[in-house]
Amino acid sequence: MSMQAARQFGTRDGYKPPAPATDRPIDLVHLSRQTLGDRALEMELLSLFERQAAQAIERLQQPNGNGERRWRHDLAHTLKGSARAVGAGRVAAAAQSYEEALFSSTSETEIAVVLAELAAAVEEARKAALEFVSEA
Repeated sequence: MSMQAARQFGTRDGYKPPAPATDRPIDLVHLSRQTLGDRALEMELLSLFERQAAQAIERLQQPNGNGERRWRHDLAHTLKGSARAVGAGRVAAAAQSYEEALFSSTSETEIAVVLAELAAAVEEARKAALEFVSEA
């Protein structure tokens, strides 16, 4: 594999693909790059993301008890990865903030505020994903 190809696919020199944009709910250019322009795959991924994101937020909004921060962190981390894959940059950023708040803050109020921001970003991305899928 040539050095240029290795960089393109992230196999050498610490190359990372560009992060999705955060100026819109779903970065369709990023998604197209991820799917190599396969429109059917884009629709499938967005449908999966929409359902997964809804389930994740529903679980995260359930009452918080002692010892739950670890699984909440893990769920937010999974959501962040899914969001990055489909180009939902705002969701990824909000999930990252929630992950950090879970272990850097002792205030449940602060964590609730960050979770509300994550929920709003997810709702916006879900609407955009559903709109994209329904237009196709």
